[in-house]
Amino acid sequence: MSKVGVIMGSKSDLPVMQDAIDILKTFDIEVEVDIVSAHRTPEKLFDYGKNAHTRGIQVIVAGAGGAAHLPGMVASLSPLPIIGVPVKSSNSIDGWDSVLSILQMPGGVPVATVALNGAKNAGILAAQIIGSSDPVVLEKILKYKEGLKQAVLETAKNL
Repeated sequence: MSKVGVIMGSKSDLPVMQDAIDILKTFDIEVEVDIVSAHRTPEKLFDYGKNAHTRGIQVIVAGAGGAAHLPGMVASLSPLPIIGVPVKSSNSIDGWDSVLSILQMPGGVPVATVALNGAKNAGILAAQIIGSSDPVVLEKILKYKEGLKQAVLETAKNL
């Protein structure tokens, strides 16, 4: 079974990150959820980043607010694709600090970055990455996208 790790810097990020968890579950993708603080639990971050792939994780979705070092630090340690979710937190500068911390990674340490609080899109992107080599997940993605299309067409028809 395909498996995605969804990690966040603190429990306060969970309401945002829940969107990634929920959409991944609609695609029947197993989700491992954890709190891994880059600043308060650096040893846990190092262990997670270095070993997630040994537990069958295929993609990591990492959400963080404020200084938002979690996605980039995990990317520096892991061979897996990392998707960063900037979270607008109570200690952020309107979310821009989180966006820029995740977006502006140095060459060689990529983090795919979604919109501020864009955990749903992060989950969809993780599923699409898995779907590129898993035909069952790919079929679910195709059905999901067809559903989006039909919803728009139905709305337009009812104008």
